[in-house]
Amino acid sequence: MDAKGYMFDKEDIIPLEEEVFRLIRDFVRDFCGIYFDDDSRYLIEKRLSRRVRSLHFSNFREYYRYLLYHKNRDEELASIIDIITVNETYFFREQNQLKTFSDEILLEFKDAYKDKKRIRIWSAGCSTGEEPYTLAMLMLEKGHFNNWAIEIFGSDINQRVLQVARSGTYRKNSFRTTEPYFLRKYFKEEENLFRISDGVKQYVNFSHLNLLDPFKTKLMGMMDVIFCRNVLIYFDHQSRKKVIDMFHERLVEGGYLLLGHAESLINTSTAFTLKHFQYDMVYQKPVRQRT
Repeated sequence: MDAKGYMFDKEDIIPLEEEVFRLIRDFVRDFCGIYFDDDSRYLIEKRLSRRVRSLHFSNFREYYRYLLYHKNRDEELASIIDIITVNETYFFREQNQLKTFSDEILLEFKDAYKDKKRIRIWSAGCSTGEEPYTLAMLMLEKGHFNNWAIEIFGSDINQRVLQVARSGTYRKNSFRTTEPYFLRKYFKEEENLFRISDGVKQYVNFSHLNLLDPFKTKLMGMMDVIFCRNVLIYFDHQSRKKVIDMFHERLVEGGYLLLGHAESLINTSTAFTLKHFQYDMVYQKPVRQRT
């Protein structure tokens, strides 16, 4: 069994030649930005052998041709993303950053947006939905936004995790850093599962989205805050730059981009400024000086 829970027998694994591995690897990178270095070849070989057999191919080269030319290649690419990506997340992850969002960024928007009373937030790479639901709970806790138009969008390229997100039902391991207060207030326990309340769910919408798709990302509209945490670490440099440029385009002036603590824009973009808050540092799209 590998780290994602897949069981393997050596006889079930189809050899993945180095040349074909690089062809498939580059094809996936061009499609969605996710990049696998040469050390990942055996992992890809193990994970995708079952797909190759299920489609009745005898080798990975035939499978690669299928990805190139078959009418169902988009569905197969979605299956690949599901199989090879890890979607580990939980509620209230990275507490200092959330405290910055809750106690400082939201307070700033409360004053700046007091007339229009609307805020739009994007959780890009939301996985099973814990992050956007966390953001909704934090906003509800503030009480300043009761009569506001709150729009929180969760997007992911993995269809399977989006099904979990839309259901809003979670196991105990999603609550490893959640205070009992939030469980009692915003969840209903059902046979060892916890279902999020409709009061939170109403503010969050989920969509299937490839961050490298320029047309669909443009349809997201303008955002005040974008969370994209621990997603870009799987991208190669060129794809990472494309996504960051897209985020810059989608953010309003003065809007914020929150990345994971292992991520930075060094050598990727100079379009953002790094703003120091009390609890954390986050990236901000500068406000242009009007003449």
